Amino acid sequence: MKILIVEDEEQVADSMRSLLEKKGFTVETVCDGEAGAEYAEIWTYDFLILDVMVPQLNGHEVVRRVRAQHCAMPILMLTAQASLEERIAGLNAGADYCLAKPFDPRELLACVNALLRRQGPQVDKLKFGDTSLELSTGMLICGKERVRLSSREFDVMRCLFQAQGRNLAKETILARVWGYDSNAVENHVEVYVGFLRKKLDSIHSGVRIVAIRRLGYHLEIVDRSGNA
Repeated sequence: MKILIVEDEEQVADSMRSLLEKKGFTVETVCDGEAGAEYAEIWTYDFLILDVMVPQLNGHEVVRRVRAQHCAMPILMLTAQASLEERIAGLNAGADYCLAKPFDPRELLACVNALLRRQGPQVDKLKFGDTSLELSTGMLICGKERVRLSSREFDVMRCLFQAQGRNLAKETILARVWGYDSNAVENHVEVYVGFLRKKLDSIHSGVRIVAIRRLGYHLEIVDRSGNA
């Protein structure tokens, strides 16, 4: 489970990171709203924690940008202003809950766990058409058939599942899976898409990966006659 923290107070960010990592979460931190929005849009996270008062873009603007991308991950907003108006503004922007600062670490954990429970089974499984991607095991599942994905295959497929049929540019997949600083090139994406197509076929999935020239890839549901 991967969490992004957007917090400009280094001590607070480090404290939250340490707390959450001890509970088994993978955590990344950024210190301004512009970086937070970019990370949330490009990378794959399961949960977002952000302070309202961060530089460049405030928390409300970050949440609105993230929600505009149809991203449904839970968002916990932190605010030093515990007024009713501030909490309402956060919720109206798209946050799932607003937590007043300073907070007890136990309360932070309780909020994270409560919002994850609210997500239900989708936290551990992404679904498109008749096919599911099980996050805890890396298994691609269709009916009673399943196949295990390699780590890189899993990351590419997860990006496609989370897009839910929207097109993803090769550059976006490359950045999400291999990272900005990697020496990987677009051909790496093509190779792993090829692997994933074979694995979809192996479990008789009704989902296929479609390429659009110069635009990238997306998932489509195929009827049993073979038509999209």
